[in-house]
Amino acid sequence: MLRQFFVTIPIELDDAAKIDGCSNFKILWQILLPLSKPALASVAIFSFMGTWNDFLAPLIYLNKESLFTLSLGLTFFRTQFEVYWNQLMAVSVIVLLPCLIIFFVAQRWFIQGITLTGLKG
Repeated sequence: MLRQFFVTIPIELDDAAKIDGCSNFKILWQILLPLSKPALASVAIFSFMGTWNDFLAPLIYLNKESLFTLSLGLTFFRTQFEVYWNQLMAVSVIVLLPCLIIFFVAQRWFIQGITLTGLKG
């Protein structure tokens, strides 16, 4: 996603900055990174949600129940013969809250990043 976004940035911006005497690091820091805030926010949201909702990797790597993640903790509401649906749904809403908060806080950059990434300049 970031590659696609950086491909759409015109090369003329780099050339103009080099003519003005900017180094490669200064071009990256002062020109490219401010332009890529929407795409970086989108990638950050996607990576956070992917790791927050990850079930299999913590199940493989963690041995102690005290270290289990929240998605692994949801499985404790299921026993061999019974499922506590009311408690499972209540905890699922609580587990969902950080994802919703991050999305609504970064919604402006997320929507810009999604719309600008697919455009061809």
